[in-house]
Amino acid sequence: MPRWALVCLSFLSMHRRRLSGFSPPPQATVLAKDVPVLFREPYIHGGYRPVGQRWSCYLLSLFQVHNESVNVWSHMLTGVIVLLRFLLLLHTWPAPLDLTALPLCLYVTSALTYLTCSAAAHLLQSHSELAHYCLFFLDYVGVCVYQYGCALAHYFYSSEPAWRNTAVADAFLPGAVLLGWLTCASCCFAKLRYQRPYPLRRKVFQLVPTSLAYLLDISPVAHRLASAGSSDGSDADDALALHALQIFFFLLAALFFSCPVPECFFPGRCDVLGHGHQIFHLFLALCTLVQQEALFRDFRARWRTLERVHGRDRLIGACASFPTLVLCSLLTAGVMCCYAKRKLKARPKKRSSRIKN
Repeated sequence: MPRWALVCLSFLSMHRRRLSGFSPPPQATVLAKDVPVLFREPYIHGGYRPVGQRWSCYLLSLFQVHNESVNVWSHMLTGVIVLLRFLLLLHTWPAPLDLTALPLCLYVTSALTYLTCSAAAHLLQSHSELAHYCLFFLDYVGVCVYQYGCALAHYFYSSEPAWRNTAVADAFLPGAVLLGWLTCASCCFAKLRYQRPYPLRRKVFQLVPTSLAYLLDISPVAHRLASAGSSDGSDADDALALHALQIFFFLLAALFFSCPVPECFFPGRCDVLGHGHQIFHLFLALCTLVQQEALFRDFRARWRTLERVHGRDRLIGACASFPTLVLCSLLTAGVMCCYAKRKLKARPKKRSSRIKN
């Protein structure tokens, strides 16, 4: 096992011993056969937290070694870095922030939203089947919000005049709103509709709207890379390599999200460290950090001309769509939670597998 992995396990084990002072502490992890089918992952044989403990046990499991530990910590730490980097930008910025910084602030908000929702979902989802559904519906809201935050920042800070004169640019912002909401709705539907073993069409519902949203959201950057950049300033030119890197990291993340590797080759040996969803989280975190730095450089290079180029009304209108999309996505997730509750109540009663405290 790599040295860094041993260090992480030692750190978590040290804090796990401290949990014994709480009443009750999180229970030891169990095998896949000891949790309901909903919680089982292909080729992951152990490291599951028992279902039915108190909420506090799952909060304290932040310091427990289990198969969600890396998923939680990767996005929690990334969220801290994103926030600190943004605060550093604010601290060193030479002028008061104005309307031109609003898309950037919404982008950072969207990144923190998706990172927080994801960390919360992976930390708390083992409480019950209803909690599992509702928390991952919230996770999909975070994905939707982040997609539109990226779209706003790419449109206003990273696009070139030649791209803004295309038909894609005319439909870009409304399309980003629609595809963002569709991503949330289709992922919620697929999560609730299909049971294990998952059919291929579940992946279709997840990946098609998400892929279309990404292709649209990244189109200003892809056009800029294809046309060899801009002449707006050294910061904007320096951002090109970072934009290329963010695309590379995202494609790697998409690969590991879509395929259960490497655990399919080593069943039961990647339970705690090294399975595909963890690697997906790590590459997505790297994508976010690199993307943020690229957008900060674009913002530095172009903020003085932003209002003149895009217009005040377009800036305000595009940013006003952000809370609307958040509200629509939350309502969608709320409706799906109601359907999940109804579905679980209508299910034939089985012998309870909940842990008694």
